[in-house]
Amino acid sequence: MSIEDWRKKIDQIDMELVELLNERSQCAIEIGRIKEGSKTPIYAPNREKKVIDNVQKATKGPLTQKAIKRLFERIIDESRRAEREAQLNREQSDSE
Repeated sequence: MSIEDWRKKIDQIDMELVELLNERSQCAIEIGRIKEGSKTPIYAPNREKKVIDNVQKATKGPLTQKAIKRLFERIIDESRRAEREAQLNREQSDSE
């Protein structure tokens, strides 16, 4: 394969990753709705640790476990942000 072929493959993978990350964020928003209804805090350190542990165990390389951990820490941060933002939007809608 040529460099251009590899780049096209990477571009395709990137688009799939974005789609999956958006789907993951939507799931986090739905979890946030459930948490809000049960008065459960958004931040769940035990769950976040479990996610990191699971993805580190799943890596077969070439990414290291440390690299996977860093990536998923950012992904989890964004999921938490999406949950909070959705909650704020619901609260604002309810108050109007």
